[in-house]
Amino acid sequence: MNPSVSAAQAISFPSESARVTRTYAWAVFALTFGLMLSDYLSRQVIGAVMPALKAEWGLLDSQLAMLVSVVSLVVGVLAIPISLVADRWGRVKSITLMAFVWCLATVACGLAQSYGQLLWARAFVGLGEAAYGAAGGALLAHVFPARQRATVLGAFLSAGLFGSVLGVVLGGTVAAQSGWRMAFFVVGAPGLLLALVYPFVVRDYKTVALAPAGRAGTAPRRLSIGRVAREVFGARSGNFAFLASGLQMAMPAMLIAWLPTYFIRFYGMDVTKAALMAGVAVLVSGIGMIFGGGLADRLSVRHPRRRALVPAAYSVLSALVLVVAFLLPPGPLGLGLIFLGALFAAAHGGCSSAIVCDVTHSGVRATVTATVVLANNLLGLAPGPIIVGLLSDAFGLKLALTVAPVFALGAAVFFVLASRSYEADAARNRTSGQFQ
Repeated sequence: MNPSVSAAQAISFPSESARVTRTYAWAVFALTFGLMLSDYLSRQVIGAVMPALKAEWGLLDSQLAMLVSVVSLVVGVLAIPISLVADRWGRVKSITLMAFVWCLATVACGLAQSYGQLLWARAFVGLGEAAYGAAGGALLAHVFPARQRATVLGAFLSAGLFGSVLGVVLGGTVAAQSGWRMAFFVVGAPGLLLALVYPFVVRDYKTVALAPAGRAGTAPRRLSIGRVAREVFGARSGNFAFLASGLQMAMPAMLIAWLPTYFIRFYGMDVTKAALMAGVAVLVSGIGMIFGGGLADRLSVRHPRRRALVPAAYSVLSALVLVVAFLLPPGPLGLGLIFLGALFAAAHGGCSSAIVCDVTHSGVRATVTATVVLANNLLGLAPGPIIVGLLSDAFGLKLALTVAPVFALGAAVFFVLASRSYEADAARNRTSGQFQ
């Protein structure tokens, strides 16, 4: 028998009997997607108001970058601890509480009277958002079948980019007309309504307990933190996917944070137009994330390794196109290439989450998706904007954005490494009865 064929058959994605109705599944998706929009409205509105903050408070680019990155730093540090709590206390209750925290913290940003107060308020935005992606992704992975996993999770994660678009465009428009404080008030309020509705519609699922390894017939029980860590980091392909996803997330992070300022400085746009054009770029990234996951699902049906090789291709394309885009003088060609690079910048998102769900026990799904969040924030979302800001202070923003895409080349390497062991890891997980 051909080994590659048998491995592919072992981890193919068969039809599953529906555990929930389609109507309910899509209702859960709609509400969870809506809260993700709110999450990133609150997170990314800062990019639209940075020029106003610089003018009012005389801040350095590196200080502005810290207002962006502090959210990602807090999310990265707290994602796993809060996800462990969510797995035990309940995903739905945790999501509701988190949404209230990030919305109220966003309103507090508009009340800040100094840079220090604004930085603290932004940190509390991160506190609220810390485990939302993990808990929301775990719920969606439960209500949708495995064969749709990359597509659904990619669409869910794309809400972050669509929310970023709304945050940048809406924030820029409101800031231009009513001041930067009002921008925070406007984007912070909508999530409160969704948070009120969420627990009345969405049902939580019972956490899948894990039986101690090597003890057949033993009653399942909750595992120690050490054993959970071994489950989460036990698959080589999953570990490489964590690294790849984190590095690649620097691409959309730097675009969201710095494109409005780049368009103002080098294209001579006003605040509203710069926010609009940056929003278009982020919107294109969201489209790429939706279709990127779907394409990977299709191409991996007969060749499972492609679930990791396809995002590797996205990473290489985003790096090459963005380097050329920022090397060129400002003009229509450079602008078009920025949009093209943005299309591939986040297309890997659903693939990364699907890979780690495929190769790890369903009982630690919220924790393993939280580990993706941790990697995304600590390796990409947090350092990306800060590195660009530091390089901008030293060498100028144009050069900083030109060299930053090197993150994506590193991501491509790790995706390729993940592909080498993905089939065996996923087959082992399915054979053990852990794949759901």
